[in-house]
Amino acid sequence: MSTGQRRPTIRPATGEDLGDLQALARRTIDTCYRGFLGDEAVDWFIGSGASDAHVKGHLERGGVHCLSQDGRSIGLSILDGRTAGLMMVAPDHHRRGLGRLLLRHAEETLLAQYPTIRLETFPDNARAKSFYEACGWILGDRLEGEVPTKLEYTKSSTGG
Repeated sequence: MSTGQRRPTIRPATGEDLGDLQALARRTIDTCYRGFLGDEAVDWFIGSGASDAHVKGHLERGGVHCLSQDGRSIGLSILDGRTAGLMMVAPDHHRRGLGRLLLRHAEETLLAQYPTIRLETFPDNARAKSFYEACGWILGDRLEGEVPTKLEYTKSSTGG
């Protein structure tokens, strides 16, 4: 963190955050997901409006958190039941510990309500898999019914 920057904060997102969070999700998907989902899937997800609708739907139901710094949205998480459903940090803010901050917030929030929590990632997203495993998440099942296929990771309040 350079001089003059405030510490990042995590807070529940509001309707006023919607446009910024949708743009952040589109930018992150466009920049980071092509390598493991492919151009066609990424272009469809963004171009069809599915990405925007996903963020909007969860914001309307609650459970979306905004990571902000110096008045800018630089990350988001979606918590849905016992699932950390989506976590993103703006590509220009990667490798600064912000993903770990968002994940820790999700863990604390969900483990306060559920003995075992979960998240999903794509099988070919090696960076995310490595990150979750380094943070103590346990690889579980391959969710074959999902399109595209996803992997499930779990973490429990007892550490397993």
